[in-house]
Amino acid sequence: MLREQLTAAVKTAMLAREPETVSTLRMVLAGIKDKDIAARPSGNASGIGDPEILSLLQSMVKQRRESVALYSQGNRADLVAKEEGEIAVIERFLPAPMDAVATDAAIAAAIAETGAAAIKDMGKVMAVLKAKYSGRMDFGAVGPMVKAKLGG
Repeated sequence: MLREQLTAAVKTAMLAREPETVSTLRMVLAGIKDKDIAARPSGNASGIGDPEILSLLQSMVKQRRESVALYSQGNRADLVAKEEGEIAVIERFLPAPMDAVATDAAIAAAIAETGAAAIKDMGKVMAVLKAKYSGRMDFGAVGPMVKAKLGG
């Protein structure tokens, strides 16, 4: 479904003569194609699914944010603007991130669901969160929160 949305968005951007958007979306589709090819040896001939595409989009946004920070330090406003434009295009296809209250509730629910009681159960909790909230949570920030709730 996400793949079709991206393809349709490329066509729309081409008709609207938005070269930056077209370029960014083509880059995203190329990344998806690379992941599809990498998934073939494991028996996945139809390509990657939406959760993997969401993960790819999140990593692309993260890479661009890191680039923005570096370009800002190097006083390269032109490259900062380009990267921020790409981030805006990619984020249109990501679900809205969860707020702090919803994230806290999701962590508590995952801990209850897994019966986690100690820090050694953190992997189980993170697996449940990734399965349910992929694309909506920043797992780099959630990890320490889970650890704190488990007494680590």
